[in-house]
Amino acid sequence: MKLIKHHFILNPVTDLILPPYKGSTLRGGFGHALKRVTCMNRGEECTSCILRSKCAYSYIFETALFNSVHGKTEGSRLPHPFIIEPSRDGKQFYKTGDKLDFNLVLLGQAIDYTPHVILAFEELGKIGIGKNRGKYRDNGKYKLDKVISTGCDSDTIIYDGKSHITNDLGVIDSAGYFNASPDPGCNKITLRFLTPARIKYNGNFIEDLDFAILMRNLLRRLSWLAEIHCGEKWDMDWKGIIGRAKKGVRTVHSGLCWHDWERYSNRQEKRLKMGGFIGDITFEGELAEFFPFLRLGEYLHVGKGTVYGLGKYEIAGE
Repeated sequence: MKLIKHHFILNPVTDLILPPYKGSTLRGGFGHALKRVTCMNRGEECTSCILRSKCAYSYIFETALFNSVHGKTEGSRLPHPFIIEPSRDGKQFYKTGDKLDFNLVLLGQAIDYTPHVILAFEELGKIGIGKNRGKYRDNGKYKLDKVISTGCDSDTIIYDGKSHITNDLGVIDSAGYFNASPDPGCNKITLRFLTPARIKYNGNFIEDLDFAILMRNLLRRLSWLAEIHCGEKWDMDWKGIIGRAKKGVRTVHSGLCWHDWERYSNRQEKRLKMGGFIGDITFEGELAEFFPFLRLGEYLHVGKGTVYGLGKYEIAGE
């Protein structure tokens, strides 16, 4: 699997009012702006557009529809090839001179649409974003200052807000994780969930976690992303891997707690509950074979709502 992780820095040119958790707002604005700068048939539904098989918006935001053209028929269950990671500072009010920033992850084929994505966020700055946009003529406007590649060993500016986007996008190849020799001596790990993780088991969202449930959800997500967006069909002994996760790894400490969060859905015209668990959890046991998946999950998150930045965790201790 190949992916990129870029850091966007925005400079407000008028007042901005945003919710404490900005993931849903940024995602909605991104989709609106991307369609605006890429759509060739404005006013026409994507389902009837003959260009949807080559469209950046269709691929990134209407993934199920796009893939139905190419033989995938899994409907709304198909994962999108991007993740927005908003800042978690809780800041809501921005004025000229402040800085608004976030990370964006693009996966597989979506990497080729990097210029479209950057152009969309430039366009969004002209449209405006956040509360009271439209009530006041210039409310919510910003200028895209720079985009920095942060996934590789050193940070690199790929766009400075003026010149062309560089060709070196800092592509990360997951093969490095899987080809590295496992450390047989590492038998303890702490995962820190930074944003609400919404993981279902037996049809219900769970408030605590065991390692087998984590790996079941993570492997399902990673293998889907690999197949849909990277053209890689993972042929693995899934049952054996989950069995070893269940028998060979145990929880030695859990500091997880439930954190409520909600977002407003323009499509459904109502507020939706998006709570999940956050905090630290420590596992111990035979962990070596699971490390490549866990490291990849640091970039690609786990659970539902990942496009908004939910389910983000980091390996806090080994």
